[in-house]
Amino acid sequence: MDSFPEIFIDKTPESSLCQSLSKSNLCAAARMVSIQQGRLYRAKGYHITIWCNVSGYLGPQEQTFEWSIFKPSSPQMKLQIVNTIDPSFTYAVYSQRVRSGKIYIEKIQGDSVLLHITELQDQDAGEYECATLNTDGHYLGSYSAKMNLSVIPDTLSATMKPQTLIRDQGDSLELSCEVSAATVQHTHLSVAWYLLQGDGDSQRQMILSLSRDFVLLPGSSYTQRFAKGDIRLDKIDSRMYKLLIVKIQPADQGEMYCEAVEWIQDPDKTWKDITRKQTSKASLTVRSLGNPHFIPKLSTKSHLKLSVWVNRDHIVEGEALTFHCNVSVTDNSLSMSWWHIQIERDPPVLIASMDQDGRLKKGTSYLERAAHGDLRVEKVDSSTFTLTIYNTLATADTGLYRCEVTERYKDRSWNHIQEISTKVESLGQNLNAELISRDANVKLHEDFELFCRVSTKYISHPVQTSITWQFQPSSKSDGYQQVVKVTAGGTIEWGLAHSHFQKKTKVTKSFSLSRLLIHSATWQDAGMYKCEVEALRNMISSNPVEIKVTKPENKLRVDMRAKELEVTSNEDIEIECKIISLTKEDSHLGVAWYFLPLSPMDAVPVLILRTNYSNILVYGEAFSSRQQKHRFHSEKVSEHLYQLHISSVDYDVGGKYYCAAEEWLWSAGSDWNKIGEATSGRTIVHFQHSEYKPLIERTNHSITANESEDVTLKCLLQSTVQSTSRFSVSWFRESVHSSPELLVKITGNGIMEYSGGKVSRRLHPHSLSVGDFRLTLQNVEMADAGTFYCQVEEWRTVDCSTSQVQHFAVSTNSSQICSSASLIHFILFYPLVLFLILMSIIIFLCFKTKYIPTKKQNLKKKQDFREEVGMAAAQFKSSNNMAEEETDNLKGKEVD
Repeated sequence: MDSFPEIFIDKTPESSLCQSLSKSNLCAAARMVSIQQGRLYRAKGYHITIWCNVSGYLGPQEQTFEWSIFKPSSPQMKLQIVNTIDPSFTYAVYSQRVRSGKIYIEKIQGDSVLLHITELQDQDAGEYECATLNTDGHYLGSYSAKMNLSVIPDTLSATMKPQTLIRDQGDSLELSCEVSAATVQHTHLSVAWYLLQGDGDSQRQMILSLSRDFVLLPGSSYTQRFAKGDIRLDKIDSRMYKLLIVKIQPADQGEMYCEAVEWIQDPDKTWKDITRKQTSKASLTVRSLGNPHFIPKLSTKSHLKLSVWVNRDHIVEGEALTFHCNVSVTDNSLSMSWWHIQIERDPPVLIASMDQDGRLKKGTSYLERAAHGDLRVEKVDSSTFTLTIYNTLATADTGLYRCEVTERYKDRSWNHIQEISTKVESLGQNLNAELISRDANVKLHEDFELFCRVSTKYISHPVQTSITWQFQPSSKSDGYQQVVKVTAGGTIEWGLAHSHFQKKTKVTKSFSLSRLLIHSATWQDAGMYKCEVEALRNMISSNPVEIKVTKPENKLRVDMRAKELEVTSNEDIEIECKIISLTKEDSHLGVAWYFLPLSPMDAVPVLILRTNYSNILVYGEAFSSRQQKHRFHSEKVSEHLYQLHISSVDYDVGGKYYCAAEEWLWSAGSDWNKIGEATSGRTIVHFQHSEYKPLIERTNHSITANESEDVTLKCLLQSTVQSTSRFSVSWFRESVHSSPELLVKITGNGIMEYSGGKVSRRLHPHSLSVGDFRLTLQNVEMADAGTFYCQVEEWRTVDCSTSQVQHFAVSTNSSQICSSASLIHFILFYPLVLFLILMSIIIFLCFKTKYIPTKKQNLKKKQDFREEVGMAAAQFKSSNNMAEEETDNLKGKEVD
């Protein structure tokens, strides 16, 4: 069994540099273990190697390597195979193969090794790990690397019947070899013919080979004969290869055989031979004719032999067609001519002729093609003439070709004619392109690939082609446009219409197949694809294939468990939103928090706040005030945990809370795409009230004020205030025509929350001392009349105190809670009566002064007027005191 050496990628000796610099603390080494890129496919029974190296290490250059395997049947179980220094490292299942040398480690240098397995077995498939021991004095970097190996069956076959052949020197020889393979993976085949002279493969020399890329390569001893057309290799059909040797020479004697090799392309894009088969041998004996240059002079008749052959019996139009006309050696002068018979029974048409002195003459019908360089006639050596027609045409160049040689000796001449037919196929009729997709439905951000398979009917040899990949987006209908073109020479030309493909697309091409790989599909990549094949001035298009890009399966999961919390006033709480799983690891999350009141049952959730995939924060309308923003905020605690923080909770936090998560992916050129959403379970928050009830002064007060004045309302605590107590105070107003209205609330942590009405800007809540809460209403207006009262909460609302602000000329339609109807009438009407009496006295005194004639009398009257006004004011004050006493009496009666 032959051993196939694999390509070994050497590393940069950075470790040596690190070792020299580490002494001066100029280098912080990070160990890095590298292994051959997988997955590798290798055939059962053959010799394989896997390379591994380490860099960035400290310590000695001689590093220790360990090879282990994780088998598909037990992916968690690690089986130790071989170690560079410890024979006891090997598990029993591998010990016999390691001892016999069928598995071993080859050291390329101290920090680079190859793992050899000489005869690969089915059980050798799995994930291989190469590990190194730590010599760094600390742990930094990677100490192992892994790759996968698949073992595939050997399906290659190469056969030729054994035979013994005897040929004369100058005769022709044909040998046929049948080659086939049935490997599931995409592989290429190469076929070569060898001549074995002596014992052992070291004595063999290659005659001619067809490479995996369909290139004919002659052996070093056959280069000149191949150039002359004496050595040919033709592929008859998909399995049969034929070797033709014209004019066998004594050097060709020996054993000839055919060797086939199967190749596969590894992930690092290198080609690796994985199987090899040789056929039985054909033994060839060549009888020498002595001195090939000794031919007697012609006398009465010619003994010249003429043979004609063509490079290929069938070619496609546009390819070159080369005819060879060979004559046996003669000392006589020769002239020759080439003729073409296009249709049987038509007269032959002269292509070109060459006289005995080598002068060339073109036929009339071929002058134009000769002028364009499409015709070439030459004498290769003394016995061989060639005719080459370039850019062949299917109709014009198919037919019978004749080589006519005239031999002259003195006054004698002999004509020798040899004919050969050939057919030039129309490539357009035999060329086919098929576009294949493994999966037309592609998930967002997944890779997908398309294959353009080129086939030529009735044409057994490879044809040089250029392939253009075209695309029409789903969002447009303006036709197909070029994505990328791979020319026959391998040059890549990118289109301008869909420039986003260039950054994420890989294209490969062989003679019969082109592969278009597109990484990370986006919405932009959805549409119709097709390939266009151009070969020898012929162009065809493949069938179109539609690629649809869909969202990936939503794998976003959020913790759905319901929770309950019991909280008390001024407590800080956190509500969790736990992410269980994501659709994509590189996705971004947007998280929104919602509040749902406990009643009514059909209440609509209210948005508290949300952060999008870019961490931009937005509060809901009901939570957008400055006070609410201070109380509610969201935090990303870890990659999979979010929390809603609520500071200084109060009775209004009771309800249900939950989060709604959205998963987003960024697609180059197509912005953000939402690929999943999920909602968490509800967290129910119960507010617990304190049993302690603060006592508030319950005295009712009546306040009369003029417009534009400032009025201050009091709310006093009568119970003992603890040093650790915290209170929230709410002020309400109630008028005759409206229900109680919250004006302002001062929370326990001092945050003021206004109702937002017009009166809010004129409210000034403040506290002079602990338990003394006041509200100043600035620049009172007529509309401010009504009943005002406060609510004080330590753990819950427990008591109320009321005050009333009334404008100077307000009607009696204002009302006051916690008072009787008689008290209201007394307060409203009694001051009005006193006011009318006082005004009557003042008017009377002013009228009386008109009848005092002298200044003295006037002075006396002024003095009397002042005394009378004072008496009236005293009477008004006395009346007012009587009103207050009456108010107290009425209130006492009401209490009773």
